[in-house]
Amino acid sequence: MSIKDGASYAPEGKAKPVVEKNEFRFSVAFLDHGHIYGQTNGLIEAGGTLVSVHDPIAERVDAFINRYPQAIAVSGFDEILADDSIHLVASAAVPDQRADIGQQVMKAGKDYFTDKSPFTQLDQLSSTRQVVAETRRRYFVYYAERLHNEAAWHAGELVQAGAVGDVIQVLNLAPHRLAASTRPDWFFDKSRYGGILTDIGSHQVEQFLTYADCSDARVIHASVRNHPEYPGLEDFGEMSLKGDNGASFYSRVDWYTPEGMPVWGDGRTFILGTEGSMEIRKYVDPGRSAPASLILLADGDTVKEIDCLDQTGLPFFGELILDVLNGTENSMTQEHIFKAAELSMEAQLLADEQSTW
Repeated sequence: MSIKDGASYAPEGKAKPVVEKNEFRFSVAFLDHGHIYGQTNGLIEAGGTLVSVHDPIAERVDAFINRYPQAIAVSGFDEILADDSIHLVASAAVPDQRADIGQQVMKAGKDYFTDKSPFTQLDQLSSTRQVVAETRRRYFVYYAERLHNEAAWHAGELVQAGAVGDVIQVLNLAPHRLAASTRPDWFFDKSRYGGILTDIGSHQVEQFLTYADCSDARVIHASVRNHPEYPGLEDFGEMSLKGDNGASFYSRVDWYTPEGMPVWGDGRTFILGTEGSMEIRKYVDPGRSAPASLILLADGDTVKEIDCLDQTGLPFFGELILDVLNGTENSMTQEHIFKAAELSMEAQLLADEQSTW
């Protein structure tokens, strides 16, 4: 795992299996983004049994099996779809292909776990909603900035327990390192990745909905900027939302992490509540430690610094596995998953409209 490169960043946690071997079997397909390693790590640590892997590029498969030798390479995706022993397929395909792959998986009677962003266009979301309703399968999304970060996850537990009272505002800052020379061609093609608010922004909206306990929101403002050297890449975006419970949200996403930063991005979240406030330093504590996973909590009594790195665990993956097996929605509801994607795409559309003014 490289903490300097977000594309290959694959967190590892302590093994906390919730099932026995072969009780939950999963396969992996389409390895276009390095996040697939984080998805796989999380499922294995929660007790999942990795069965097989497929990708049309042999070098990717070889690298994956070198990391996970228990995986059997299969020559076609149809072999995975036809395997009735498989409960779930994890995938990190090119973003504009994720919906179609997921629909194939669900129609084959399996649940699907895709990297974010789960869609690049609203019509993909609409058709996927229909397939979910028809098949009664689940379309999970790897919103890793909360789900695979100990401070971000524990912050949600604290907020739910009333640590800051009622949430008034969530502010998310999400810088990323560009590392242009390591990126594939589709990374610079907006029609493939969907725009910066659709892509990185989906992480941020998901966090807002969770921390502010919103089931819906409306987009107030959104704007984007194109990279001067790579015009197909949006390198900066911002958006503001208003939740259905009155909570407000602002997020900045960008590809401008300085080279001197020891991690791929100094991602931070600030939560303002009626009884306190919280800052989440997800990946680095600048000038003090890297990596880091830290919460700074101020309430009516004191100010606390809570070190979460290798401390609080990552329960999401175990909850996901049990949801698949039991038909529950404890890890994340399907509507929440889809709403985060929908709002980020609506913000992208507003930003695109304003860019033509």
